[in-house]
Amino acid sequence: MPQKNTEIIIKTLNKLKKNELEQRQKAAEKAFLNLGITFNVYGNSNAEEKIFPFDIIPRIIDSKEWEYIEKGLKQRITALNLFINDIYTEKKIIKDKIIPEDLILSCESYKKIYEELTPPHKIWCHITGTDLVRDKDGQIYVLEDNLRCPSGISYVFENRQMTKKTFPQIFETLKVRPVEDYPVRLFEMLNFLAGEKTNNPVVCVLTPGIYNSAYFEHSFLARQMGVELVEGSDLLVKDDKVFMKTTKGLQKVDVIYRRLDDSYLDPLVFNKDSLLGVPGLLNAYKKGNVALVNAPGAGIADDKAIYSFVPEIIKYYLGEEAIIPNVPTYLCYKEKDLSYVLENIKDLVVKTVDGAGGYGMLIGPKSTGEEISEFREKVKANPRKYIAQPVISLSRVPVMADNNFEGRHVDLRPYIIYGKDIFVLPGGLTRVALKKGSLVVNSSQGGGSKDTWVIA
Repeated sequence: MPQKNTEIIIKTLNKLKKNELEQRQKAAEKAFLNLGITFNVYGNSNAEEKIFPFDIIPRIIDSKEWEYIEKGLKQRITALNLFINDIYTEKKIIKDKIIPEDLILSCESYKKIYEELTPPHKIWCHITGTDLVRDKDGQIYVLEDNLRCPSGISYVFENRQMTKKTFPQIFETLKVRPVEDYPVRLFEMLNFLAGEKTNNPVVCVLTPGIYNSAYFEHSFLARQMGVELVEGSDLLVKDDKVFMKTTKGLQKVDVIYRRLDDSYLDPLVFNKDSLLGVPGLLNAYKKGNVALVNAPGAGIADDKAIYSFVPEIIKYYLGEEAIIPNVPTYLCYKEKDLSYVLENIKDLVVKTVDGAGGYGMLIGPKSTGEEISEFREKVKANPRKYIAQPVISLSRVPVMADNNFEGRHVDLRPYIIYGKDIFVLPGGLTRVALKKGSLVVNSSQGGGSKDTWVIA
């Protein structure tokens, strides 16, 4: 965080009366509770629904730094979209031996059937959440790309509402760039995908249901856009067209913002036991009768092994160097990298290539000998499934702790919408490790969040 802006807000906050800051923190937490801003934790036997932890001290990013981030993300998403389209069509990047074919074919997200699909405007990754971190050298790195069903945007919106109420004068003084138009931008993109077939396209949000960890967000987005929130059982396919069941009969659907993974979308094509999807949906999509966001198959660029090639992908398709570098990554798929990882695993962060939410990872310096041994065997048994990275000393920002300021590690997830043009929401979700010294910021692992202020 830039020191200058940090000093501005800390000085202002220090002028508050004794205990006033603590009272505002408690008021904000109570408001989150009353609003039902919650999430579920997978793997919790009690299926406990938790209040999303929130810290009232905003993180501040100045306009110059944001300009750099925005430019880097637009470059990255442009290249990734070209990559996905190429993989399912001409496969030039494989033929030119930039990426090994067997690495692509072994991606769990790769399926032959995606080669039969042509998404509207050839856009595959409409919504992306890219995780950024800053190391001790001050450099911002891309930690990972989330192109399947990136979540967290609803907390960006709610965090902003809360900090505006908590610190109205500071908010106005610093001229913070707005985030409230995200639902409008999202709705415009969804309408854009409907094309010229209809002047009044019907859009809906498809959710797996109330037991999904991000259900709050699904309902939030549908409400904000003024569209229906549906489950698979609310839709049906007839004559290769998708219809929504309403009290007035069937209504044709033009665009679906689906918040469930590919494997659950259509039981006739993927998981035949799935009750979450819609039978025949992929065929309707294939015939151009409905648009799906993100496009089926976009998840191939979500694979962390593919992530390690993104600088080469940018160079190949755009002829440019990556503006925002990757975190140095060891690809266990490569024999040389595997040897290094096995030898130095206690000093590395090891992740599964298809993992998310902080699950299925090892932080070597924070793990026990038993955990390290167990992970070493897992990596040896299936190297393709793992990558490793050095431990990044995530930058810290102030948080409220026992009515004092203390530094906690953070990352940042900006959100990118790719429709008629590419829009990067100014700010994003700052996730914070609320436990002192912890580097794990995922909400599922005890992290929280705070508002992110991009100064105009």
